[in-house]
Amino acid sequence: MTAEDWRAGGFGLYLHWPFCLAKCPYCDFNSHVAADIDMDAWQAAYLSEIRRVGAETGPRILNSVFFGGGTPSLMSPDLVDAILTEVRATWPCANDLEVTLEANPTSVEAGRFAGYAQAGVNRVSLGVQALNDDDLRRLGRMHTAAEARAAYDIARAQFQRVSFDLIYARQDQSMDAWRAELGQALAMAVDHLSLYQLTIEPGTAFGDRLARGGLRGLPNDDLGADLYAATQEICESAGLPPYEVSNHARPGAESRHNLVYWRSGDYAGIGPGAHGRLTLNGTRWATDTPLAPAQWLTRVTQTGSGESTRNALSAADHGVEYLLMGLRLAEGVSLSRYRGITGDPIEPNKINGLQGLGLLETDGDTLRATARGRSLLNAILRELLPD
Repeated sequence: MTAEDWRAGGFGLYLHWPFCLAKCPYCDFNSHVAADIDMDAWQAAYLSEIRRVGAETGPRILNSVFFGGGTPSLMSPDLVDAILTEVRATWPCANDLEVTLEANPTSVEAGRFAGYAQAGVNRVSLGVQALNDDDLRRLGRMHTAAEARAAYDIARAQFQRVSFDLIYARQDQSMDAWRAELGQALAMAVDHLSLYQLTIEPGTAFGDRLARGGLRGLPNDDLGADLYAATQEICESAGLPPYEVSNHARPGAESRHNLVYWRSGDYAGIGPGAHGRLTLNGTRWATDTPLAPAQWLTRVTQTGSGESTRNALSAADHGVEYLLMGLRLAEGVSLSRYRGITGDPIEPNKINGLQGLGLLETDGDTLRATARGRSLLNAILRELLPD
C-alpha cells in the first residue's frame, strides 16, 4: 500500500453525539436516552479529542465534518460553535468544507437551526423517515408529517444544502403507496435523498417483536426487490440518480463526507462508539471507542484518549474494505488502486464471469457494479475477493 493512498478519498472528521429523546424501535445505532447531560463536560472532552487527533494527523486538509448520532440536533448551538472553532484551529480546512449535522424535524430542534448555521454548519440531514403520521407512529418517531415539512422549509432557508431520510418497505406498504410518497418527497425540491429499506436488526425493539411473532405486514423478498428497483428508477427520472446504493443526489450535491468513507479516505472518529480509519506513518489504522457514553467521557478525562482499540489493517483487509465500500458507488473503483493497496490484481476471470452475468462492467481502469449488480453486492464480493 502506498503511504498516501488515503488522499484519493480525502480526510473527514466524524463526531458522535450519543443522546436521543427516545430510542426508535428499528434503531441499532449507538444511541442512549439521558435525562441530564453535562454540556460543559462533553465540550471539554470533544475539544480534547480534536486536539489529540490533530497532533497525530498533522496539517492535512480537512474536507468534511459530520455530526452524527444519536440526535445531534439536541446539542446546543454554543457547543457546536465551540467544536467547529477548535476544528478550524486544528486543521487547514478545504475552501468548500462540508459541515453536516443530523437533525430530527421537531419544532424544538428546528428552532436551533439558525444557531447551527451561524456556527458554521452548512448542510443538514433530516431524519424524516415517513411522510404520513400513521407510519411515523409505528416507527416510534416524535414528529408529525406536518412538523417534518415545516422543519424542512426552515432548513432550506438556513442552510446551503439539505438532505432527508426516508424508510421504505415498511409494514403494509404497497408499491403504489411508496410511489406516491416518494413523489411527494421529490416535489419538495430536494437535492439529496437517503432512502433505506427497513431492516429488522437483532437487539432492537422491532427485532424482539418479530422474534415473538409480531411485526406483521412486512414485505416479502420479491416486493422488497421491486420497491428497491422502483426507487432507483423514480429518482433517476426526477434528476436524482443513485450515486450510492441508498443515496440519491443531483450532480454536485452528493454527501462529501460519506464519499470519504466510500472512497476509502481517512476519517477520525470522535465520541462514544465512533470508528475511524487513519493512515499514520504509512500504516492504516482502524480505531474504535467505548459504546457507553459515561465510559467514553471518563476515558477521555482520565487517560487523555477516547480510543479503546487501535488495530493495524493488513493490505488484504484494506483491499476488502476498498471493494466493499467502493462498489456501492455508481462510479465504482480503480483496478490499479486496488492493486496498489493489496499488491495483487483482481483475477480477470472472476471479473469476466460477473460481467457475463450482467453484474459488473469495466471502463478502462474502472470497475463498477451495474444497476442490477448493486442490489447483489454481497454475492459479487464473495466471488471477487481472494479465497
